[in-house]
Amino acid sequence: MLRALPHSLAILLLVFLAGCSSVLGPGVQVSSTGDNAAPLVSETGDPEDDMIGARENPRIVAQYGGIYSDRPAEIMLAQIVSKLLAAADQPNTRFTVTILDSADVNAFALPGGYIYVTRGILALANDQSELAAVLAHEIAHVVLKHARARTNRIKTTEIVDKVVTGVFGADPSTDQSANKAKLSLAAFSQGQELSADKEGILIAGKAGFDPHAAARFLGAMGRFAGYSAGGADDGDDFLSSHPSTPDRIQKATENARAFFGAPGLGTQARAEYMAAVAGITYGDSPTNGVVVGRKFIHPGLKFTFTVPANYQLQISRGAVVGVAGDGEAVRFDSAEVPPAMALADYLKSGWIAGLRPETVTAASQNGFDTASGIAATPQWNFRVEVVRFQGKVYRFIFAARIDSELFARGAAETLRSFRTAAQADLRQVRSMTIKTVTAGPVDTADSLARKMDGVRDGANLFYILNNLYPGDTVTAGAAYKVVVLQ
Repeated sequence: MLRALPHSLAILLLVFLAGCSSVLGPGVQVSSTGDNAAPLVSETGDPEDDMIGARENPRIVAQYGGIYSDRPAEIMLAQIVSKLLAAADQPNTRFTVTILDSADVNAFALPGGYIYVTRGILALANDQSELAAVLAHEIAHVVLKHARARTNRIKTTEIVDKVVTGVFGADPSTDQSANKAKLSLAAFSQGQELSADKEGILIAGKAGFDPHAAARFLGAMGRFAGYSAGGADDGDDFLSSHPSTPDRIQKATENARAFFGAPGLGTQARAEYMAAVAGITYGDSPTNGVVVGRKFIHPGLKFTFTVPANYQLQISRGAVVGVAGDGEAVRFDSAEVPPAMALADYLKSGWIAGLRPETVTAASQNGFDTASGIAATPQWNFRVEVVRFQGKVYRFIFAARIDSELFARGAAETLRSFRTAAQADLRQVRSMTIKTVTAGPVDTADSLARKMDGVRDGANLFYILNNLYPGDTVTAGAAYKVVVLQ
């Protein structure tokens, strides 16, 4: 389960995307019509919007672990979106809807009609009307041109320029990393979010879905955010950019009542939804590597490493990140480095500000070429370690507010721990899957929650994933979600 990153560390780790590619998969699967995405292709009638979306789409897919393929879920998404587009008076506007292979609870839209939902969204929702509420909200952003307005606003975001300049020492007007950070750090304005809430509820209700599902799902998001200590604050995380505040939930309820009346109208299609999401992966995907305690194991690329005892690891947006309180952080990712370039030269190539060239050293660890260096900015101290493994370069970026011998030793020990994964490591990799169980006549929420006793804090997670509370009754014959270890 993803844990919160303190906000300052989240931004710091975010802007370290310069020159990196996804470490969590050997390739990027992108398809505009794709077999793995709902078969709806963007054609908004605005060439500039289409160009922006087409350019950013592969980057989004790469950052979020690739495209997740699950045919029942894809068919359900396509059917829901088709109904929503007709209700939005956009019958000739088609969208690309992609499921991202990420445990993050996240959904967002790009100009040109690109809409994304993660596996995490599918795991948290409990019926088609709740998923329709999420999709209608994102369609509303596109229809109302919010994504274009956001992109225009980013061009004058001076604070992001300063952050990127401080970390990378680059010209943010030309540096590609600055543009990436701007896109990630800029969220829709509060007014845009509320407008999309209102328009999305209207679209979903007109499409025949329960209009009160938006308020219901906002509440579920709030509970999940509490469970995961606030969600992974990566700047554009759905839980941070779509806050489920009581006031917002109340507004969603008021809008649903104003448009359609009291609860009880519209389709929820709970049974159909449960059938469609049964069998999807939950949490970290073995395809993209898994966190096992303090260890990260990538079964596909067959490497592993271990971080110091005070760090908590998580996988987020194409990288492995971790924090130790609010004073230290680490990011592990990959970088595109020419095979002929020495790693010491790569460290000195100017991609990070404040590097002290005299501290750069080259070495060999566990048979792999490595290089290390020290950098500092006014707010942060950095220990940067890179390793070349099977022709690819991986990097550890440790950051601390206060430099210390303990901090330096932790970074060096982490680099020394990087090695080829053994069979014993690979046997630790276990995936989790969403299954459904049918409630019997004497079952309660509590008895069903006990079916997740092998999962961390499983009972609490069961209540949240099914939007139940301890002591609640359940409907005999109805399906409920459980997480099982494979």
